[in-house]
Amino acid sequence: MQKTTMLKKEQAKSARKWFEIDATGVVLGKLSVEVANILRGKNKPNFTPNVDCGDYVIVRNASKVVLTGNKAQKEKWYTHSQYIGGLRTRTGKQMIEEYSVELITTAVKGMLPKNRLAKQILSKLTVYPDMGIAHEAQKPIKLDLKGKK
Repeated sequence: MQKTTMLKKEQAKSARKWFEIDATGVVLGKLSVEVANILRGKNKPNFTPNVDCGDYVIVRNASKVVLTGNKAQKEKWYTHSQYIGGLRTRTGKQMIEEYSVELITTAVKGMLPKNRLAKQILSKLTVYPDMGIAHEAQKPIKLDLKGKK
């Protein structure tokens, strides 16, 4: 009979990797699901839900992500400054063109658990609207999401 392994916090930190994802032509939902699973560590055989055992993720070309259907024209993203008249409304097209980093970060944040670990897990995500800064020192593993259906 095999024992189930539960990671400790120290063991999880030592086994972290860096992944790089190119968001060109990838649907926002599929991208954010993959990124959230990697950040959380659900792609590892020793996943532990109460420990941050995930890896780091770099998302490049965020401004080239795709929204399916009519979301670019019809769907609205809302933010409020908590002041009177502080409601800000943006369309999908505006979000992709001007706020692509915020769009991807918010989509990934929504797919993470709503607990104390969420902020810590989200801090391992780096999003660049274009090719961005090189992370060559971390030796990131390139993931191709275009081939996945």
